[in-house]
Amino acid sequence: MSASSVPPVVPRVIPGNAGTGPGPLGRARRPLPLPALSSEYARTADTAYALSAVDKSGRIADRSIVRALGWAPETRLDIREQSGVILACATADGVHRIGNRGYMLLPLTVRRWCRLKAGDRVLLVAHLSADVLAAHPLTVLDRLLAGTHSAVKRGETA
Repeated sequence: MSASSVPPVVPRVIPGNAGTGPGPLGRARRPLPLPALSSEYARTADTAYALSAVDKSGRIADRSIVRALGWAPETRLDIREQSGVILACATADGVHRIGNRGYMLLPLTVRRWCRLKAGDRVLLVAHLSADVLAAHPLTVLDRLLAGTHSAVKRGETA
């Protein structure tokens, strides 16, 4: 049995072309087309989002949203439930507070009103200029988005 070697195939290199500039045979590369988004989809820099789990003691695992709001440990908060959404805002006479390690704790009564259990996730929405944090349990999001999802399934557009 004799071994035969196959010569390697090496692409031709154009001098001065290190992966940028003109393409093969010196033709200029055009940028890929990108669709322009309409202004109705523009994001506002005033809002930050995070998706996080709630543990058995009510601690929200994600601290980035608390830092985005500038809430340091010991910041006093007013936390309440409204229509299934948990609202928190910093206030000098708040009963609740940000913990020593920078975690926000949801009170048991609020968790019970929203039927949150250990491991449940919430969508956190920080309205930075208003200094307000809204925590949306996923069941609330299901209700809010049900009509939109039904319309998409039927092929309707907004």
